[in-house]
Parts: sequence; C-alpha cells; structure tokens
Amino acid sequence: MKKLATLGHPASRDVCDVHYVNDKSVKAVQRAMVSDAVAEALAETFKVLSDPTRVKILCALSKAELCVCDLSALLGMHESAVSHHLRLLKTLKLVKYRREGRMAYYSLDDEHIERLFRQGLEHVQESYG
Repeated sequence: MKKLATLGHPASRDVCDVHYVNDKSVKAVQRAMVSDAVAEALAETFKVLSDPTRVKILCALSKAELCVCDLSALLGMHESAVSHHLRLLKTLKLVKYRREGRMAYYSLDDEHIERLFRQGLEHVQESYG
C-alpha cells in the first residue's frame, strides 16, 4: 500500500483527495483482467451495437426469427441495407441464420446475446423512462 502525494483539489469530489494505491486489490484485479484480444473483441461488439438500425434488428430478432424480407418490411429499408447490417452482426456472432428451402431465417446467436440486449435495454429504459 502506497500513499504518494496529496492532490490538493478539495472542490472536486469525483477524484481521490490523496493518491493511494491498494496493491493487494490492484494485483487481484490484474490477475482477473481480460486479455487485450478479448477486450478488443468486446469493444468491437459494442461498436457494432452503437448503430440504431442494428439495435432495432436485434430487438426484432429477440422477438421472433425473421428473414431479410421480414426485417426489410419491418424497418422500412431496402433488403440490401438490411443484409449489410446482418452480415456485420453475423461476423461478430451476434446473429445466426438457418436455411429453409430458398429462405434464410435470422435469429439471435444464443442466450448470451439475448441477455446482453435485454439488460442493455432495461438499463436504458430505467434511465429514460
């Protein structure tokens, strides 16, 4: 445990008044930290989710399995634009598809994605009513 220097910012309450490093806590968290590769992959996932259209696609797919035509009609977009978004979501394993004859039906990749979407939505709805 190290106490370094007093910062001298009494008016600011969102930072520590002294610089103190709890070595035990830092080392414990350091052992549990994700790798750079995992951090990058997670950041990419959240970047993809930063687009409102892709959020709407995930919302729709959290309700039902849909094809590109269904999503296009639902979102009022051209099928090529919906396909572009689905490709990005599929690349990051957020959605999957299955073929039935000449149709390709999309759904959320697994329960982790459904939970991630649902919890994010609940968080936003709590904050914005």
